[in-house]
Amino acid sequence: MFLTANNQLKKKWLIWGGAIVAILVILGFAGLDKILYMLIHNPACDIWYMGGGFLCSFAFIIGKVFSAKIWLVLTGVLLLVVLIKRFVISIEKNKSIKSKFNPIAIARDVIKSVRTNNAFLVFSSVLCAVVTTGVLKFFVGRMRPVFFDGLGVTGFNPFSFEWAFNSMPSGHAAATFAGLVMLGMLTPQWKPLTWTVAIIVGISRVYIGAHWPTDVLVGAFIGMVAADLVKHWAFKRK
Repeated sequence: MFLTANNQLKKKWLIWGGAIVAILVILGFAGLDKILYMLIHNPACDIWYMGGGFLCSFAFIIGKVFSAKIWLVLTGVLLLVVLIKRFVISIEKNKSIKSKFNPIAIARDVIKSVRTNNAFLVFSSVLCAVVTTGVLKFFVGRMRPVFFDGLGVTGFNPFSFEWAFNSMPSGHAAATFAGLVMLGMLTPQWKPLTWTVAIIVGISRVYIGAHWPTDVLVGAFIGMVAADLVKHWAFKRK
């Protein structure tokens, strides 16, 4: 979204995108979040188990499938397989060129060959997004919508690792947008599908009452930026 065809950052677009997100977050805190939340959220849904009808069950399932942990585990396993394969190839290559084993040369060859690999790009994007959201969750400390649903209360409790106070940004949205936006850039023919799935996952988090709309918005923005920055870094010297 913020990259040119030759993987250069559209810095002005990035700045404008960040400014728009910031304005929407401020409006959300001022009351827009409550309005949108009540329009999107299904009170019959429960974030802890499947219930409340087909859509609630569907939202619950995709929340499990597209969680940050699942993204990291799956892409991490794929990356590990790629690394092992590249490592074996590099050893054989090193043996054919030099009689003496050179671990430094092998490591450099592996890093160089893996840097633009799809598994590495997706894993790196998701990891950057997850780390960023984790840090922001701790410092922002926004109360989850469950406080609003049960007590009519909203607010912040910064510097907390508790789930109840880690609403902003949405980790699901960040990881999913990071992974699927990267996949969309790597396979342009699938871009409409990857974006559609990412948006559905984001909306589902509000639908079941796990996040406020701006939580998802910020998470999605972080995911998109993470994917763009990783791809920009990986291909800038290619």
